[in-house]
Amino acid sequence: MQPRLPRQAVPLGDPQNFQPSAAQPLRCRPRRLDSESQLEPHHHPWGQLAYCASGLLRVTVSATNSPAHDPISPETTTIVPPSRALWIPPGAEHAVTIVEAAQLLTLYIDASVVPPNWTRSRVLVVSPLLRELILAMEQPHMNQPVARAQALHTLLIAEMDHAATQPLGVPMPSAGHGDRRLRALCKAVVQNPAQHTTLAAWASHSGASERTLARLFREELGTSFKRWRQQVVLAQALPLLARGTPVSQVAAASGYASDSAFSAMFKAAMGQSPSHLSTPAPSLHENLSANALAKG
Repeated sequence: MQPRLPRQAVPLGDPQNFQPSAAQPLRCRPRRLDSESQLEPHHHPWGQLAYCASGLLRVTVSATNSPAHDPISPETTTIVPPSRALWIPPGAEHAVTIVEAAQLLTLYIDASVVPPNWTRSRVLVVSPLLRELILAMEQPHMNQPVARAQALHTLLIAEMDHAATQPLGVPMPSAGHGDRRLRALCKAVVQNPAQHTTLAAWASHSGASERTLARLFREELGTSFKRWRQQVVLAQALPLLARGTPVSQVAAASGYASDSAFSAMFKAAMGQSPSHLSTPAPSLHENLSANALAKG
């Protein structure tokens, strides 16, 4: 296997060129980014929807800089494949790593049109309609009728609001406020999710009972160990599958005894079999403007 190139920091560019406003509440920033490119942690007063027509993103979202949000909400790292998009609320600090070369469409959304319940990051399932609306935003809007632009913006916000969500992010206990036993267990699972597959097995190595750990998962991370571990498995499996690793090897690395059991879990979570991950829909490429991407 060839060594992977070191990550290259990508300039954020001038946000004024894409900054939304009350008059133009949605702006689209298209970019083509190479594998292992990285956008350093940053934040801004508008929200954003990160969607890649192809490739894979890894996005880490920290607590927001707004007092209206929970200051001790856990840091969450999410792998975003082409069939999903990540909502990042206004003020939230976030960093982006391009796991596999991506055609990235970022929607910047003015805080004035962000629904009041969109206070936390979340993964949206991208329906065919939502996908086409995002792609439509990539087209230049300078000469189109105001009424059409307003209708597009209204429909896009409505479709985002009604989109199904999916817990693909991997929350981690707070380094300053979290239980040290839970944090140590979570770090160990992330490093090797196949080592122990049940909470009882992990409890024997953590210095806490299974019941205590189950309670800590609910209280600090708002989920069960089984659901959390599945998110860890998906976060590990998605990049491996995108790089062409055989499903059998990914299943074994994830602690699954059979390919079929892993494939069933993956399809239930992602809506497609693992073998189809690296085959994007043709219309995603056909609808992208190469000129606009080059300008990004």
